[in-house]
Amino acid sequence: MNKLKVGVIGAGHLGRLHTKMLNHISACELAGIYDINHERARIVSGEFKVKSFTSLDELLNLVDAVSIAATTSAHYELAKKCFEKNIHVFIEKPITASITQAEEIVQIAADKKLKLQVGHIERFNPALISLEKFIVQPMFIQTDRLSQFNPRGTDVAVVLDLMIHDIDIILSLVKDDVKNIEASGVAVVSDTIDIANARIQFRNGAVANVTASRISQKKMRKMRIFQKDNYIALDFITGVSEVYRLIPLDEKVNSSAISFGEIGIGERKKRVVYEQPEIKEINALKYELELFIDSVLNDKQPVVSGSEGLKALKVADIILKKIEESKII
Repeated sequence: MNKLKVGVIGAGHLGRLHTKMLNHISACELAGIYDINHERARIVSGEFKVKSFTSLDELLNLVDAVSIAATTSAHYELAKKCFEKNIHVFIEKPITASITQAEEIVQIAADKKLKLQVGHIERFNPALISLEKFIVQPMFIQTDRLSQFNPRGTDVAVVLDLMIHDIDIILSLVKDDVKNIEASGVAVVSDTIDIANARIQFRNGAVANVTASRISQKKMRKMRIFQKDNYIALDFITGVSEVYRLIPLDEKVNSSAISFGEIGIGERKKRVVYEQPEIKEINALKYELELFIDSVLNDKQPVVSGSEGLKALKVADIILKKIEESKII
């Protein structure tokens, strides 16, 4: 079996996790890790028994692909350098710090026929994966992503730190163009926006109400989806999803479903059923890295492409601009 030679750039919290996961992927040969902070890279390399590099070029000369888990502000230059050396790139979200930068690296990857995957990890959350057969055409989506304060990540607004996860999922579910966005937010404990809310309207009539906060007393990562005859609830922390459906009276109910009786009058009467799809035993980070490696080895389109990462960043950028506009009196 061919193995892909992969390097990790960044030895912080995420870089450590990437190193750990890649070290356990059979299709990967982990060449080592690099960080501008050589001591931090040395600590991570010692923990997982991989080589640490004090020169980025030295690492890049040995690999076919990299996982970029450095700070967002470094994504653009790192990705460009990798593409110059014809190296495939997995890059953590958000794809870059600006739309112009993202557009450039997406174009470079396309021109050079190199793989570019963005680390929108919640796409691979067990709660979402278990719902593939249920989600068809969302009409209204409500999301709440709340976290306790952690200085890590406060170099960017909560829209880019947390909300962008839900933006990406929503864009993948509502397959239509955004028509209008309204947003508000405030900085509370950092110099960037810590709490934000956005209302995203799509051309097909779907609406998403998205809230993110990094100064909550407790964690919450929930999404509720409403569509014709369906209500779906997801908990991204537990990986559990729940589905409430209205089905015709003569439709057979799955053995795993619970019937809650009937609703409606006459010919419009339907049965209310509840299901909890089986929780998939998936490590989301390992799974997305495995899919990236597979896309390179077998020349497949990455599951979350650079273009999709760019699309999510564009919506996040509009939200940030709307928040700024709302402050003008």
